[in-house]
Amino acid sequence: MLLTEYLSGIVKLIDEYSRTELIIDSELTTDFRTEKIGIIKGSITFSNNSRLIFTEYLDLRYKIEKLNYSFHYQKQDGLLIFRYDNARHRPSIDAYGHKHLPDGKVSAAEPPLLKDIFTEIMDLLL
Repeated sequence: MLLTEYLSGIVKLIDEYSRTELIIDSELTTDFRTEKIGIIKGSITFSNNSRLIFTEYLDLRYKIEKLNYSFHYQKQDGLLIFRYDNARHRPSIDAYGHKHLPDGKVSAAEPPLLKDIFTEIMDLLL
């Protein structure tokens, strides 16, 4: 898969939700190092003014591999609702990918797909 194809899937997903008026604003930026390795960043504002800010550093040469990622969903005032990422932690946790919650808890989580993040957000919005 090429990064342009991956990006096209993201644009299509955002467009679908925008038509329902659940998304009121979105921005995407890309930094393609090759046709299969690069970074996609986005910011999406939802109808309640909550925001999803995400970054995916992808290697699509052999499979979809998220080298680094962060999906940070926050309230209008900036308070965390949830965040998925694979950043290293001190003290170390036993999971490569994990989810942060507002109460400070961190739990193991597989690298999510944007469509799954949207499903989780829609469950909170609706």
